[in-house]
Amino acid sequence: MSFFVNSLQIVITEYSVIVIWFLFKNIQIFAMGILNLTKLLADVAPQAIKETDIKTYFGRKIAIDASMCLYQFLIAVRNESGQLTSIDGETTSHLLGTFYRTIRLVENGIKPVYVFDGKPPDLKSGELSKRQEKRVEAQKALDVATEAGDVAEMDKFNRRLVKVTRQHAEDAKQLLSLMGIPYIDAPCEAEAQCAAMVKAGKVFATATEDMDALTFGSKVLFAPHDV
Repeated sequence: MSFFVNSLQIVITEYSVIVIWFLFKNIQIFAMGILNLTKLLADVAPQAIKETDIKTYFGRKIAIDASMCLYQFLIAVRNESGQLTSIDGETTSHLLGTFYRTIRLVENGIKPVYVFDGKPPDLKSGELSKRQEKRVEAQKALDVATEAGDVAEMDKFNRRLVKVTRQHAEDAKQLLSLMGIPYIDAPCEAEAQCAAMVKAGKVFATATEDMDALTFGSKVLFAPHDV
């Protein structure tokens, strides 16, 4: 499913929200996410999940989790040798992806507002440490694959090492400014800020693959799948 053609819309009705919170005691809850939330929604509130054409939302404002998008582009927008780069060797995959996604959204009458992550919450420190440990292990595996000349393994572990940096975010902000597209810096997590904007009536929906946006209060979620 393509975010540009079709979109998975998750609409949480009042009844659905009650069911979700009532059943939270049966879900493993972590500082940065809720395990099996998607499955729970499909099981107890299947009517809340709809597949619709994005053109249905012509004229709507949508808050987009920018970091999630940049990560997708760094993973998916590649050539045979890896991420796209400029003649100076600087990565441009995130810029190409941002440019074309934004153009397609605007062409379909959608008004995007990109939201960038702010300072991570203290509760996330443990999760960030775990991610760093996984990156160290991935680097070791990449070194082994490189020495063995295993192209498939090299590609796999290169993708696992992808990380959205501050420079990636600044590059994207500069591009959006040149395109006349609004963006904001969240005080903390981008998906939380997106949800707050939905709740305040500033935008119609949140666009992210992070289901935490629902628990933060976003009542409409566009869940893009492939770039």
